[in-house]
Amino acid sequence: MPQRLLTGIAAFATLAVIGAASGQAPPALRSQNIVTNLNFPTFATHAPGDKCRLFVTEKRGAIKVVDITSPTPFVIGTFLDIDSLVLGSTSVGGEQGLLGLAFHPDYRNNGYFFVNYTNNSGSTVVARYQVSANPNVANPSSALILLTVAQPFSNHNGGWIDFGPDGYLYIAMGDGGSGGDPSNNAQNLNTKLGKMLRINPNVAGSSPAYTIPPTNPFASGGGDATIWAYGLRNPWRNSFDSLTGDLYIGDVGQGAREEINFQPANSTGGENYGWRCREGNLCTGAAGCPACPNPAWTDPIRVYNYAAGTANGRCVIGGYMYRGCAIPGLQGFYIHGDYVNSNFWAMRYTQGGGVTDHTLLNSQLTPSLTGTAVNSLSSFAEDGRGEIYIVKHSSTTAGGLFRIVAASGVDACVNPVVDFNSDGQVDGNDLGELLGLWGPGGGYGKADFNCDGQVDGNDLGTLLGGWSS
Repeated sequence: MPQRLLTGIAAFATLAVIGAASGQAPPALRSQNIVTNLNFPTFATHAPGDKCRLFVTEKRGAIKVVDITSPTPFVIGTFLDIDSLVLGSTSVGGEQGLLGLAFHPDYRNNGYFFVNYTNNSGSTVVARYQVSANPNVANPSSALILLTVAQPFSNHNGGWIDFGPDGYLYIAMGDGGSGGDPSNNAQNLNTKLGKMLRINPNVAGSSPAYTIPPTNPFASGGGDATIWAYGLRNPWRNSFDSLTGDLYIGDVGQGAREEINFQPANSTGGENYGWRCREGNLCTGAAGCPACPNPAWTDPIRVYNYAAGTANGRCVIGGYMYRGCAIPGLQGFYIHGDYVNSNFWAMRYTQGGGVTDHTLLNSQLTPSLTGTAVNSLSSFAEDGRGEIYIVKHSSTTAGGLFRIVAASGVDACVNPVVDFNSDGQVDGNDLGELLGLWGPGGGYGKADFNCDGQVDGNDLGTLLGGWSS
């Protein structure tokens, strides 16, 4: 089970009570500059258990490692550069490039991570790489291609990938592009386009590169075995709730509606979200579609108009359910936004209760605390503590990463957390766990309190300083 989910479960009782409240707006927020010298960044994420770094994908085909814990955060260096393999790296408006990154749940032991990019033929590629002996540098020669999916047009590539709480890799695929899904890919169960895929990557070797989870809805026939859900147009940015395992899907609209879709953690897959027969909650009248609305379709949980203004937008950016510790009043709020209108929103969502406490955050998040404009939103990001970041998509001197913080300036996290097993005391059990991670192998993990890349005497001193009497 991914470390992020274990962390969430450990705090379940507290967070569930806080997150279940409604009728209360989120606390006052601001945005804090982390780094602002990134080149068209598209996404950022953390490795399991790593509270020290974020890994940022740049459209051209590079992954940058960012130290997020120093008083002055900085780019440590380039983790991977596959620029020569990637198409669509120089245009801010194009939809091709290096689009997704995910670390294997057992990354600390196997060093595997996965990328999603458009290759020089314009096809979607999902490939596996491995970290080198240097934890801040990957081995570019370790590539293993898992999937290559031909794209008929240059837009609607999707691009998001992540491991779910079930340990499988989820891959968001757009409908193949153009406009209106001319080949009806999203409703065609024999193509991977317009789908959410789910596979089980092979980490014991290279053949086969992946297997089909036996519980996939079409694993035994009736459609492409990799399909988990379908009826999607361009599911650009999505996320799993690190506490509950629920999946939130931000599906970019055609020209009428933008939408957020939802899949509960206990889903057995097979949801049809309706595109191209429906855009958000609007029937399209496309040829060959059944009567609309259709009870077989899964409704979006949030829809807004394709239009100007702070209530609308033209390119939804799915975000994250806040599960961090720094801003207790933000617990249970889903943070999301819109790229074109540079809107930022928070909302609560509960099954059966729908969306409540929807709040516009624009004046709080831009400009940042240092006066930088926070716009051109390409993605949100979540670090190893559950804190949320904004990824600004712009060129070398303007692309950036911003942390959402409390306007009060107070960080409510107990940092560092030295009670590893959450039993209410720091004792021999915690000491044994720290010693088991001793040395460089424990670097950037939960026992590397000072984020210096190794577990050593400094970290031991921190643990002993919190020893229970």
